[in-house]
Amino acid sequence: MTTMWRILKGAMRLPRNQQFIFSRNVKSFTNASQSLSSIAPKKSEEISATLEMPEPLRHPDFFQVSKLFTVEDLFNARVHYGHTMGTLNEHMKQFILGSRLGTLIFDLDQTAELLREALNFTAHIAFRGGIILFVARYKQNAYLIEKTALECEEYSHTREWRLGTFTDPNRFGMMTRLPDLAIFLNTLDSVFETHTAVIECNKLLIPSVGIVDTNCFPNYITYPVPGNDDTPRAIELYCKLFKEAILRGKAKRKEFIEKYQSDIEQ
Repeated sequence: MTTMWRILKGAMRLPRNQQFIFSRNVKSFTNASQSLSSIAPKKSEEISATLEMPEPLRHPDFFQVSKLFTVEDLFNARVHYGHTMGTLNEHMKQFILGSRLGTLIFDLDQTAELLREALNFTAHIAFRGGIILFVARYKQNAYLIEKTALECEEYSHTREWRLGTFTDPNRFGMMTRLPDLAIFLNTLDSVFETHTAVIECNKLLIPSVGIVDTNCFPNYITYPVPGNDDTPRAIELYCKLFKEAILRGKAKRKEFIEKYQSDIEQ
């Protein structure tokens, strides 16, 4: 502004014809600069609008995982069957609807709600490019779980968990990247003993999703899903749902990356 004012003052001392020419040039320059300044923000706004990343956290169900199953699907997969009453963990009472012939029955309405939350969180982790680890202990379901992890290009651990796998960096000679989410298809090592990986996830603040049966302790799991954790048909349903949630998250991620790359190139 100071420089412009000095130029204008100098223009006042010029002859009349030169003053007119100079003022005319200054006016045209000012109008041009104003028109450019009015155009530039619009263009930058357009670019920022096209390159703006979506905010899936603002949507209650950005990946539409709530439509992947119904309560009837859970019932047909025997998800409602728990263990006998004598093995009930006190912290699981809130999820129990009742019992039949000594077998505890889950409230599938609660199971459906919590399972949708777990699937939604899983899809968000996949969308952000996180590493997901499937963990299970029962040998009869090992092949299915490993196959599911391979199909969605993630990782699995279905063998005996060595103490310190996550927490001891010296075990493997160097520290590798830890998972961003652990999905426990069952959270126990034995009838009452919590899986060691669940404890290590808690120590390292790794989020977890876990199927918790009536004899499980759910407080160690970030997203507990009350339900049958050993029937093959139920495990098959869980694997199908979590695989679909992961694939949907990855598909959205790929879609937006390709879109923004094309916008930048243009």
